[in-house]
Amino acid sequence: MTNGAATARLATRLSLFLLLAPAVLWLSALILIPHMDLALLSFRERIGPRQYSLSVAQYRTFFIEPLYWHIFVRTAVMSLVATALTLLLAFPVAWIIAKVLSGRASSLLFVICLIPFWISETVRTLGWMILLRESGVLPHFLVRLGMTEVPIEMLYHDATILVGLVYTSLLFMVVPLVGSFESLDNSLIEAASDLGASNGAILTKIIIPHAAPGITAGCIVVFMLTLGNYLTPTLLGGKNSQWFTEQIYTQFITRFNWEQGAALGFLLLALSTLLVWAGLKLSGQRFADVMRRA
Repeated sequence: MTNGAATARLATRLSLFLLLAPAVLWLSALILIPHMDLALLSFRERIGPRQYSLSVAQYRTFFIEPLYWHIFVRTAVMSLVATALTLLLAFPVAWIIAKVLSGRASSLLFVICLIPFWISETVRTLGWMILLRESGVLPHFLVRLGMTEVPIEMLYHDATILVGLVYTSLLFMVVPLVGSFESLDNSLIEAASDLGASNGAILTKIIIPHAAPGITAGCIVVFMLTLGNYLTPTLLGGKNSQWFTEQIYTQFITRFNWEQGAALGFLLLALSTLLVWAGLKLSGQRFADVMRRA
């Protein structure tokens, strides 16, 4: 009996190991090992041809260079604004999908939100460029309406970057919100309404607290995607986008300064980690609960 139980435990552990092995290998090969290599690279300084020494000079450069600071803070602020706008837009959409519509109508609206993600981010961003450039569709349409005398250039502005970021991130906010709203018991809202609660009170006392894990999960995902986005800010913002990922790209690809690029990359990772931690603390959510909603 004891040998049978030991054999069963061994078989269970072996099965668990075989199930986890692909995930562990993927995590190690594509995430842990490259990050460890970049970490070592960021603490390296080139002192001669193929000669390096251990140094924090790359990080010191970031702290003493105002340009890096400016772009770093700008990227963080713009990402927070884009996340807030995405939440404001996705909240009513998710509520309509989960609570107002039902059956085919609900599924149709969800598919409409999903359709843009059937094509690559490059094609979606180029579509915005065709719409908003000076010779594009929207400026000429405004001229025909008499709202402007000549076509205006609508690209290369902060507002244009925000439009692109919100558009590319919307689905990642809608999905966790829909999941949160679907688990909300309608009888709670009906009871609050019968007791005389206003719509504002129902929203702030029932709906938002119940959807807090979904809101937090959506905000974390959207913020991290926005903060690390390179393509959308570069194409829609042009040379004036001043996005931090562009600085990282410049160091790696243009200047071949991999040490500085690795340091900037880890500083961006530290920023995203810090802001996600602050968001969890402010919302009172646990990371495990949030990830179940993501």
